[in-house]
Amino acid sequence: MDLSTIIRPEKLNPAFTLPFNYKVIDGSFFVTNYLGDYIFLEPEEFRSFVEGDIEPKEPLYQRLKAKNMLADEIDTESLAHRFRNLKSFIHHGPVLHAFVLTERCNHGCQYCHSSIVGMKNFDTDMPKDVAERGVDMAFSTTANGLTIEFQGGEPTANWDTLTHIVEYAQEKNRFARKDLSMALVTNFSLLDDERLDFLIKNRVQICTSLDGPEDLHNKIRLYKKGNSWQLTVDWMKKVNQRYVDLGLDPNLYRVEALPTITRDSLGRWKEIVDTYVELGCRALFLRKLDPYGFAALSAKKLGYSMSDFLDFYRKALDYIIELNFQGVQIMERHAAIMLSKMVANYDPNYLDLRSPGGAVLGQLAYHPDGSIYSSDEGRMVAAMGDEMFKLGDSENTSYGEIMTHPTTKALVIASTNDGQPGCASCVYRPYCGQQPEYNYTTQGSLFGQMANSVWCQKHMGMFDYLAHRLKNASPEEMKIYWRWTTNRNREHFLQE
Repeated sequence: MDLSTIIRPEKLNPAFTLPFNYKVIDGSFFVTNYLGDYIFLEPEEFRSFVEGDIEPKEPLYQRLKAKNMLADEIDTESLAHRFRNLKSFIHHGPVLHAFVLTERCNHGCQYCHSSIVGMKNFDTDMPKDVAERGVDMAFSTTANGLTIEFQGGEPTANWDTLTHIVEYAQEKNRFARKDLSMALVTNFSLLDDERLDFLIKNRVQICTSLDGPEDLHNKIRLYKKGNSWQLTVDWMKKVNQRYVDLGLDPNLYRVEALPTITRDSLGRWKEIVDTYVELGCRALFLRKLDPYGFAALSAKKLGYSMSDFLDFYRKALDYIIELNFQGVQIMERHAAIMLSKMVANYDPNYLDLRSPGGAVLGQLAYHPDGSIYSSDEGRMVAAMGDEMFKLGDSENTSYGEIMTHPTTKALVIASTNDGQPGCASCVYRPYCGQQPEYNYTTQGSLFGQMANSVWCQKHMGMFDYLAHRLKNASPEEMKIYWRWTTNRNREHFLQE
């Protein structure tokens, strides 16, 4: 759209508006302010907006006032309160603490980003004393909430340390009184009834990977001892039934599963969604390949262009929305996160879309040898031979030293949208975020060049499509989005 045919530069009135960014979506101007309020304006409305020739009695003036776009009509105290809430995580300290219990794994997933080793490499297991020091560090966080996430390799391969951490953390929390939760990311292959009893009894949330239909899943997630897909599906059903037996809401308490999208997935968006629906899942997270570990090496075989991924994503999202119109309640979690920011003006604390970002301020990652990294991604970079994001270790480094480490400071600066030229002027700035570890891996600098960034292309494409859907949404479709953005706490997973 040629702005010279719409706007008269000599008539511009900057004092009329609050600072804003804009983008043309479907022939209309999508306008956002600093806090994320948005409005769609037709070209003539946009001209009146920037020229300031709207009278208070006009409906357009009232629409702009309701969206906090007018300089003379803002409630400064109210907006300041909103801003404090949206950025309150800055003062909380890291909530997510990812413990890599072992690098051993009995699967050979071709896109694995964790750089796993064989099952006989017991030297990669985290010892109990190292685990205790890691838990002590995690409890040093100034955040009221604390989530310990068990990762690997396959974390259940180091079962003794896993159970020790659960019991040690529970004991510490008797005095710390934090909102403590724990989660396990597992392929289920080493689980049995006794272990499941322990996890259920101790309220450990269970998460897994499911790439869609059986043939697609098994082609990528190689398991020599059996059928990985059938194993995963059977255990998902079993765990979900245990939640039902406990009297928990099955719409809220289920195994969390996500697919990783490979080249073979691109034409099978409907089958992937249908697989999740058939299993009774209420959400799926369509995750792009990571540039870490084995995934970086297998990109030529499994990878795809960003335009291909976005085409896949749009088709899958359209289908998911259509299913909702038919009464099937399933959501795409990435869209739900973005819509929470756009529609509900609520930050769901998704670390990849925060400004400043989630590195250190939102999470820390603990290696089996006691090394502490800025994030799970920072730990993955280290597994590729680069210790750029190592902040210290649990034996010799204090919490204060980690939070004031030069790398921490650099990550905070690099992950703040206001300091990125491309981000500061972007209409999606209030909703988006940076991951410096990704920038470093893909572009060689913490400060990514957004014009050439795959990270930016992905999120820009998703936001563009959601803005398109919002502009054209019926009241029935908006009800679906509001349901997706409703935050329901799963208090059962909080430790007593």
